[in-house]
Amino acid sequence: MDLGLTGRRALVTGSSSGLGEAIVRLLAAEGADVVVHGRDEDRARKVARDIGAAAVAIGDLATDGGADAVAEGAGAVDILVNNAGAYDHADWADATPEVWMRTYEINVVSGVRMIRRLVPGMRERGWGRVIQIGGGLASQPTALLPHYNATLAARHNLAVSLARELKDTGVTSNVVSPGAVLVDSVERLLTGMAAEREWGESWEEIERNAARDFVPNDTGRFGRPEEIAGAVAYLASRYGDYVSGATLRVDGGTIRSVN
Repeated sequence: MDLGLTGRRALVTGSSSGLGEAIVRLLAAEGADVVVHGRDEDRARKVARDIGAAAVAIGDLATDGGADAVAEGAGAVDILVNNAGAYDHADWADATPEVWMRTYEINVVSGVRMIRRLVPGMRERGWGRVIQIGGGLASQPTALLPHYNATLAARHNLAVSLARELKDTGVTSNVVSPGAVLVDSVERLLTGMAAEREWGESWEEIERNAARDFVPNDTGRFGRPEEIAGAVAYLASRYGDYVSGATLRVDGGTIRSVN
């Protein structure tokens, strides 16, 4: 299937590892000219070499100067995937106002910075894609990580607002909302917890039992980065022309809702 991505330039923020890396790898394989972004230049350049990326953009998106540097390094972008983000492992007692502010700056304002810098060019050219990587905690929050849950909700909300702003421009704005994704750090965490939680010894047992305890869903497992990347590629493709202001859940049925 030809997704129509050949020649389209795509910036995926936070793409030197993890989910972002999986997204740039798939977009590059589908013919897009990808820009790998990160704060660690060596790591970003390694990914770029592996996939034959068009460019590397280095900068901290939590600052205006870093966002300027990334926008300059990325050039005229057709597809913006706001993936970069972070959070502290904190509950209501530990998540101070300072933690809330820092998390909002990294997870929400960073994406706004890139939208303001790159979307005007998309509007002028009459075609573009803006995709936020959100999450199920935006609509089904837990008591843990309240600061992170709130920033995911903001990502979902701003994507819909942006879609309304971009009416009749040829530029769409959407959200891909993953469930729990099995990146390397998560696999190491689960394996380290397995003995204490009595999840079993084989990876198949560990994953099944960890999913049951942490993210109950209809598939009984964690998502894979390439499955999330596939949803991004669809929304970025010519088959996503008629999709805007939408949230595409890729969570194995974790969220119990018809909406």
